[in-house]
Amino acid sequence: MKILINTDPSYKDIEIVINCPALTPETEEIISALRIMDSQITAIKNGESFILDISGIVYIESVDRKTFVYTRDEVYETKQKLYEMEERLCGSGFFRISKSCLVQLRYIRSIRSEFERRLRLTLENGEQMIVSRQYADELKSRLGVR
Repeated sequence: MKILINTDPSYKDIEIVINCPALTPETEEIISALRIMDSQITAIKNGESFILDISGIVYIESVDRKTFVYTRDEVYETKQKLYEMEERLCGSGFFRISKSCLVQLRYIRSIRSEFERRLRLTLENGEQMIVSRQYADELKSRLGVR
């Protein structure tokens, strides 16, 4: 196996290309490892780094220029900015509900209309969050709510 790495500041994102004569178990293992890597994030709690599965993240919030990752039971901090998390997770069921918060749609238990076209979400862990009017219509559309 040969590994080639090309670095260029003009690249916008990481692109991985696998060239092989046939799809072998070794090739499938490499692809699987890359997919697993892409569905996890690294976060910090009490000075220790943790690898979190994206599926277990309920929401992500930015407070005082720090980004926090909330699971059902724990709170972690990540070095990534909220917009970076949004870019990475938008295809994984996450949706921006305000300037400072992303929510994983599958953890929304209920939605209630509030004044001035805002929405109140109740998440599976019991927490309530406000969706700003800027994102409310798109969220209702994504969830099929009228």
